[in-house]
Amino acid sequence: MTIRLYQKISKIQYSARVVLGLLIFLLGWSSVTYTGLVQSFFLPTPTAVFSSIVMLFMEGNLASDISTSIYRILFGFLFSIAVALPFGVALGMSRKLEALIEPPIAFIRYIPPSAFIPLAIIWFGIGDLQKVMIIFLGIAPYLTLLITDAVINTRRELVEAALTLGATNKNIIMKVVLPHAFPSIWDSFRLMMGAAWTFVIIAEIVGASSGLGHLMIESQRFLRTDNIYAAIIIIGLLGLATDYFFKITYKIYFPWTEKSYA
Repeated sequence: MTIRLYQKISKIQYSARVVLGLLIFLLGWSSVTYTGLVQSFFLPTPTAVFSSIVMLFMEGNLASDISTSIYRILFGFLFSIAVALPFGVALGMSRKLEALIEPPIAFIRYIPPSAFIPLAIIWFGIGDLQKVMIIFLGIAPYLTLLITDAVINTRRELVEAALTLGATNKNIIMKVVLPHAFPSIWDSFRLMMGAAWTFVIIAEIVGASSGLGHLMIESQRFLRTDNIYAAIIIIGLLGLATDYFFKITYKIYFPWTEKSYA
């Protein structure tokens, strides 16, 4: 069996396929809603959903809900990086430390963040701090282990060459390990930012008075499925924007990698 290698295509071809994919999605959505194949209560038409987005912006608090969710994600994500990055590098550099700390991190990693919501409400109340901590508990364990793997995969000959030249442990970390591992670490940031959107919605569904998750649960109580789908589309668009941000900055920060030439 032959393996097809990664095929390079022009930016115009890539953009055309992106547009084609969106058109296929809209065509499928339209075909099952405008024809009445699926009742509008369960799946509103694209027109109804986009009208809801406009109305929520004009009459509701949609802009405020979006900014609130983004604010919580940024703080939770940055807090996770601040903890996971030094821990991940330390675990990747020391087998003894990895044996000591990795099992508790792996234990927490397998606990759904939603399981911590009752405790987080008791510990931190129902304000922003509670949402930030849920995001942190959902992201930090995974991110720590991803960073650890990136550090461990640093080419051994580079480290040995640095040691031969008399480099200290600090120099090895700052000038060999991190430059080599950071492209993979940046990709880890991109993946975990997607997870952050999942965790913030979970946190906002319970005990929140603002945010996109709160908008969705309030719409469900009043049977406004069009508003729910409007929130889902907005979350998807915001997630897509952050994903492209990390892809573009990856090519800017790490132009020497093979991935930047794709």
